Amino acid sequence: MKIPSPDATTFQALNASRPTNVRWRIFLIMLLLTAINYIDRASLSVAMPLIAPEFDISPAMEGLLLSAFFWSYALMQIPGGILLDRYQSRGIIGVATVSWGLFQALGAASHNWLVLLATRIGLGVAESPIYPAGAKLNSAWLTPNERGRGAVLVDGGAPLGSALGAIIISGLIAWLGSWRVAFVVAGVGTVLAGLLAWKYIRNHPGDHPGVNEAELQHITSANAGSRSARREHNPPLRTLLKDRSILAMFAGYCCVCSVFYGLLTWMPSYLHKAHGLDISAMGGATFLIFMCGFVGELIGGWIGDRWKSAGASPNLVMRSMFSGSALVAAACILGAAYVSSAPVVIGLLCVAMFFIRWCGMYWCLPTIIGGPARTGVLAGAMNFCGNMGGVVVPILIGLIVQFSGSYFLALIFFVVVAALLALFSSLIDYRERV
Repeated sequence: MKIPSPDATTFQALNASRPTNVRWRIFLIMLLLTAINYIDRASLSVAMPLIAPEFDISPAMEGLLLSAFFWSYALMQIPGGILLDRYQSRGIIGVATVSWGLFQALGAASHNWLVLLATRIGLGVAESPIYPAGAKLNSAWLTPNERGRGAVLVDGGAPLGSALGAIIISGLIAWLGSWRVAFVVAGVGTVLAGLLAWKYIRNHPGDHPGVNEAELQHITSANAGSRSARREHNPPLRTLLKDRSILAMFAGYCCVCSVFYGLLTWMPSYLHKAHGLDISAMGGATFLIFMCGFVGELIGGWIGDRWKSAGASPNLVMRSMFSGSALVAAACILGAAYVSSAPVVIGLLCVAMFFIRWCGMYWCLPTIIGGPARTGVLAGAMNFCGNMGGVVVPILIGLIVQFSGSYFLALIFFVVVAALLALFSSLIDYRERV
């Protein structure tokens, strides 16, 4: 029998004492899923110039088709959150991702606008549990000083998918010569990602074969005290919904999505019509602005967790970061309203998107405020509020632009909403509920 050398024994002991990083791999998979989420959302918008003449669709019908996803997605947030609180995240994530991949691929079989409408409604229903599921995993897998980074990894898929979506889908259509084949390829890719997620993700750290004792101890010891206290005091949902912090969380996240979706839907037209950018330059500017948002979100989560780890109070950290970033974004958008130089405007919008995405850390609030037992339904309710803002604001901006004849008042609207985000964020108590 071979006796291990002292060096080999020491090396093995050292590896065993180091926590594994399974939790971060899980959140990288969630980043992948949320990015695909936004890529698949963008597919119809990109393909619409080809689909509209094929199905003889009017502009009004285009609007209906493009909004169908958001209505079903928003309306399923709270039911999806309830399911997550009752059942387990892993199975729901796997079923949801495979289902939305199938709906994405089924869109290719549409022979009229009604069938296409049904697949978009199905896509919205299937995608609805993913963000609340990320909040549930945040509660189970991360310590209080890691939740900011976990939240922004989940939410970072929004700017990343927005930046890459148009490029990937338009590239597939150009390469394959058919929007139908591009939809099938995108759908199959989503199904494969769902199977990967189901295979690797587990509901709790103790269930995962890749988690060593050091990582399990790191997670459970940091959460044991607060979770024990929460089991002793678990208020009913109707009581939570009267909490000022929860109402401010809903309103604040609605403001976050209003700014983000407003810019996502109207920024290309604004850059083209107000500053004369051609299609190529407009696409490049949009990619740059949303990539700045993705980078800003990751940096914001890292700063928040490091600041709390250094001993700062959660209220100081979160109020400073959320309200401060919202005010910086408001100032940048206000500057863009008065500047005529296109490069300067793009630079200001890059800075605004960099900072506004710090508010991706809102996704750790359902766990902090509601506790593990209520995370799913609170996350679903929060996302419902945010997506209703995303449904209403693009329509409102269109009316503002149509009746004012310019984008100035639309930009001022974003400034006001960002200022309200700063206000609502200052009203939340960010301490762990015990």
